[in-house]
Amino acid sequence: MALVEMVMPKMGESVMEGTILNWLKKIGDKIEQDEPVLEVATDKVDTEIPATHAGVLSEILVQVGEVVPVGKAIAIINTGGNIPLATIPPAQSEEKSKVLAETLMVDEQIPAESLISLLTTPVMGRFYSPLVMSIAKEEGIGSEELSRIAGTGKEGRVTKQDILKYVEAKKQKPQQVSYQTPAPIISKQESIVQQIPLAEPTKSIESVKPAVSFSGNADIIEMDRMRKMIAQRMVDSKRISPHVTSFVEADVTNIVNWKNAHAKALKERDGVSLTYTPIFIMAVAKALKDFPMVNSSVEGDNIIVKKDINIGMAVALPSGNLIVPVIKNADQLNLLGLTMKVNDLAKRARENKLNPDELSGGTYTVSNIGSFGNVMGTPIILQPQVAILSLGSIQKKPAVIETEYGDVIAIRQLMFLSHSYDHRIVDGALGGSFVRRVADYLEKFDAKQSI
Repeated sequence: MALVEMVMPKMGESVMEGTILNWLKKIGDKIEQDEPVLEVATDKVDTEIPATHAGVLSEILVQVGEVVPVGKAIAIINTGGNIPLATIPPAQSEEKSKVLAETLMVDEQIPAESLISLLTTPVMGRFYSPLVMSIAKEEGIGSEELSRIAGTGKEGRVTKQDILKYVEAKKQKPQQVSYQTPAPIISKQESIVQQIPLAEPTKSIESVKPAVSFSGNADIIEMDRMRKMIAQRMVDSKRISPHVTSFVEADVTNIVNWKNAHAKALKERDGVSLTYTPIFIMAVAKALKDFPMVNSSVEGDNIIVKKDINIGMAVALPSGNLIVPVIKNADQLNLLGLTMKVNDLAKRARENKLNPDELSGGTYTVSNIGSFGNVMGTPIILQPQVAILSLGSIQKKPAVIETEYGDVIAIRQLMFLSHSYDHRIVDGALGGSFVRRVADYLEKFDAKQSI
């Protein structure tokens, strides 16, 4: 008999954990090597995890909904044939829980399970997984209360088990509140923390949700996982960054004429559709080289100026949700390279075939709201970036044109650029100058170039 642990694989450069969405196999099923066994959701994308070995799925170590760090065992595969499952040793979780409970007894009347354990000081800026945030919202746990919950995960993170244990403790009677000092790294031994009861017991904390009633003329739709994640990130971004938006109108007549002249030939030659997006991204990449402070992020009191120019482009999915694949080193690609990259990423994004690395590492984001007929907008920054650009629809308008014979009025193709930026480090002069420079590059587009 050979038992092999299947661990949570690393699914991207910045992906450190994943949420179990669904097990595609059940205990006792025969599996082949590289055959999908389960589905995992990261903060980037949903993906299937293949089996590392062929054999029989003997034990499932994590359940649907759990957040699992990279490298942790998630299942046991029996590679030695049809071996009875009873031969696999139990996880002994019940015994460990019993020992932990006995160790944490504060007195003879109140067991440790009935205590609400809080940190003496809140942990600010701590990362919380989407699952933990969702549970906190459902249970009415505010950000201040959440920041005081002791975490047993990596680097003191609050795990699903931590918050569920805390929620359960709040419902127990009688209750006491105990405080502990947070440690930057919690080992297995340090996870058995000392509980220090207050002089007098506090009253039970009960969260009472107000009753909500709906008439028969309303549909109640539960948010899917991606929509919950988008909602949380948008709220977090508005809380973190003071948003300011500058607007510039650009004359893109040369670009429209050039695209109309080359789109058909490019489609016949390379099978690639020519859109305005790669042209806009090329102008943004040039402007980011001129204004590197816009290509940055904030960490505490430090400004991190990125040398790589990785431009994310917002893509609307058939489900109505939004996803942002990233074009790495966009400044190093020519117009044909950007065109092929934009088409490839957009197509695979709508087919849910992107990998996590293609959704991470962005330093600046572009959103083409003009494709929906919108003239301008005030986009929300994608954290931890400090700016985002919305591209409005292109419209024919009368405009004053300066010629050597004087000013004339002509029909031109005009569009608005909406630039939202983080006013903590990007002031109006920088934010406005950047979007003006993007417009300048668009207006000076060489209509004689080939692709």
